[in-house]
Amino acid sequence: MSARRSIARTTLLLLPMQVVSRGVEALFPVVLALCFGRNDVTDVYYFAWAVFALAGSLVFSAFQDSAVVPVLTEVKLTRPGDLARVRGSLLAHGLAGGAALAAVVALAAAAWFSVRYTGAARGFALWMIAPFAAWLLALAAKTFYGAVLSAEHRYVPLPVAGAAGAAVTLGVLLMAKDALSVTAIPCASLAGELVATWILAAAARGAGIAVHLTFDRPEPVRRIARLIASEVGGSAVTRVNPVVDQLMSVLARVVGGGTLLKLSGDVATVPTSLLQATLFSVLLTHLSEDAAHGKREAFRATVRRALVTVVLVLLAATALLVLVRRPLLHAVFGHGAMDWAGVERMAHLLPYHLAGLAPFGALLVLARAHVALQNSRIMLGMGVLNAVLNVALNAALLPYMGLEGIALSTSITYAVVAVVFAVRLRGRLAAPG
Repeated sequence: MSARRSIARTTLLLLPMQVVSRGVEALFPVVLALCFGRNDVTDVYYFAWAVFALAGSLVFSAFQDSAVVPVLTEVKLTRPGDLARVRGSLLAHGLAGGAALAAVVALAAAAWFSVRYTGAARGFALWMIAPFAAWLLALAAKTFYGAVLSAEHRYVPLPVAGAAGAAVTLGVLLMAKDALSVTAIPCASLAGELVATWILAAAARGAGIAVHLTFDRPEPVRRIARLIASEVGGSAVTRVNPVVDQLMSVLARVVGGGTLLKLSGDVATVPTSLLQATLFSVLLTHLSEDAAHGKREAFRATVRRALVTVVLVLLAATALLVLVRRPLLHAVFGHGAMDWAGVERMAHLLPYHLAGLAPFGALLVLARAHVALQNSRIMLGMGVLNAVLNVALNAALLPYMGLEGIALSTSITYAVVAVVFAVRLRGRLAAPG
């Protein structure tokens, strides 16, 4: 097993690699804006993306920063001889579940797109289904290998795979955009996901992390299944939010409004994306080890330090992005097919997204604390709270604020959910061990 480093040291070591990785990934929405601008066709893509991202959240949340890490940590401590079999069972069931989910979502999407769109828009939407469905299966394998590597304190392959996958995605997109138009986007995403998966699988083999494929269900796998059912359910309910936001953006009657909302939201989440890549996976592994060893005081102290650090960093990032938003957005998006008025509207939208940046970071820390305690049962209820509150706030704010109301509703939702997570964590830690 790799030696355990401090969270701060590991995060700082990962930071340069993750800056490169996330920087390459961040080019993707920029390239989309430069190549395709904002129009009805881009809105078709972003709606299709929201639908499949909802399905992808089921796969992603099953492995990434999930109950897989604390349970594998416990098995490594108590039954190390079972690790390879447990990993193999998780991978086999993850791939089978991913394939079934991809088939169901593809059929449902085909039916929905046939009703929702007509003419060329319908053709674009339907052609996106196959690569998006294959992307779901590749995502299952990639996130599995990311989880088992994180459980072993092996974090370096993740940014390497991320950067390589993003580079392949961009290359395929640029080569195929003229021939395939917006349908090149999901094809490029699939190619990048496959490359990232291959790199992570190779890294796991090279590290001696054995995976014995089996459809047996040892006790840790059954426990993981129960825990991640709540996590997946909560994530799935939460992932309804982008779909709702895209639907609500139509009511704002802004040309390409869904595109502007998505792109400005992408810019706002860059700081949390970087923190998720450098800090949160490391944090979950350390918290899981403290929980497995019964070190509650160390657990509390780690959560407190993480909250203070994350909130301060994100408040500073919020202030900086608010100050430089116009020159930054014009430098990034003010070229190619994106029009000047569209960039200006994104600059006006951005502060409403940024209002929720620090609360979102706190929410992510607190969610991982619950997962490390194998308290994933609360995630479904928290997801319902998140989704219901977002819908209610969208309905209340949209008539008065337009797209800005949709962005602000998400920010308020993050703050409320973070507070509820904190209250419930305090109660969990106060309960007898």
